Amino acid sequence: MECNGLILEKREYVFLKRVLNISGYVDDFETQKSLQRLSNELKSAHIVDDCDMPLNVIRFNSKVTVSSDRGWEKTLQVVAPADKDVALSKVSVLTPMGSAIFGNKEGAIINWMFPSGMQELTITKVIQDALEHTMEVVL
Repeated sequence: MECNGLILEKREYVFLKRVLNISGYVDDFETQKSLQRLSNELKSAHIVDDCDMPLNVIRFNSKVTVSSDRGWEKTLQVVAPADKDVALSKVSVLTPMGSAIFGNKEGAIINWMFPSGMQELTITKVIQDALEHTMEVVL
């Protein structure tokens, strides 16, 4: 499957929309801007069944290596807000980094505004753990 824009699995899309609806209470202005941009991008996202989800697309619990035009490279895991853990490099989808990369595929180049300014990110690697993609969609 080849498409431009975000690709999301149906249940994860529904979960993310619910989380975004209640995240309007975030105090940080930069985070609010990131979440608004993600919400806007979801309007044109390609939504697929789990069995059709490409392995190279970032979804909940994907392990991702990201490099920046500022010279750094990080490996992290994108998780639901309740599962975030900075010490384990688990980044919430509601952070600017999580919002920037979620639904993008390996090789994507993303320009995103962070609290430290505009950055160009490249998704250099995406690894899926099939056991980790079971999720509760109940809030």
